[in-house]
Amino acid sequence: MNVIIIEDEKPSARRLARLLAEMEVEVSTMLHSVEEAIVWFKENTHPDLIFLDIQLSDGLSFEIFETVQVNSAIIFTTAYDEYALQAFKLNSIDYLLKPIDDEELAAAVKKYKNLKPQGPALALDFEDIKKLLVNPLEREYKKRFTAKVGQHIKIINTDDVECFYSENKGTYAATTEGRNYLLETTLEQLENELEPQTFYRVSRKFYVNIKHIKDIISYTNSRLQLKMNSFSEQPIIVSRERVKDFKLWLE
Repeated sequence: MNVIIIEDEKPSARRLARLLAEMEVEVSTMLHSVEEAIVWFKENTHPDLIFLDIQLSDGLSFEIFETVQVNSAIIFTTAYDEYALQAFKLNSIDYLLKPIDDEELAAAVKKYKNLKPQGPALALDFEDIKKLLVNPLEREYKKRFTAKVGQHIKIINTDDVECFYSENKGTYAATTEGRNYLLETTLEQLENELEPQTFYRVSRKFYVNIKHIKDIISYTNSRLQLKMNSFSEQPIIVSRERVKDFKLWLE
């Protein structure tokens, strides 16, 4: 089975390739933009299966198929909410919501093998799908948060947050000024609100900002400990199962 990945976030692409390798599915090529993909499809034999991100750095991935005829099955990988993806489930092999779960990935690969199309790929109605996505090219990540401090509302710029963490059922933003602010959100909600090249969830408890990591130290049980520029109230440990992906994210 010939498989390629089209994904503009290189750490995400490498993680997906690693998960597929563990399932004995080899990825032959990783592409990272609409322009790169168009050139590749014009010059190479088309794969059996494509793992396709919707929004790439230079446009919607649908633009690829408006330029070249691609005869491949598609599994979408996307951060868009499920309600906006009904058309995908009808018109493609499957879709996977980010961050991709390994069990869901295995199920999607199994589904492809069971439904492997003979001949041309499934006909996707990209125009209908695009109508379900509200301003996909204008998607922006959160630039600021607010927190209540007494009778005042504090504005917190995302760039000034060294880490987000959970404690006693609350979610806090630890800033460069050494203050911790209680937010009205959860770490799970932050997953779709934080810029993934800047913030990484190193454990169930912590999201860290790469711009404020001062040092990375080997820790017990093959884990890593992070030292931030200001935050030092409690240790930030990269959980063992996230160490490989964290190292890829750093690159």
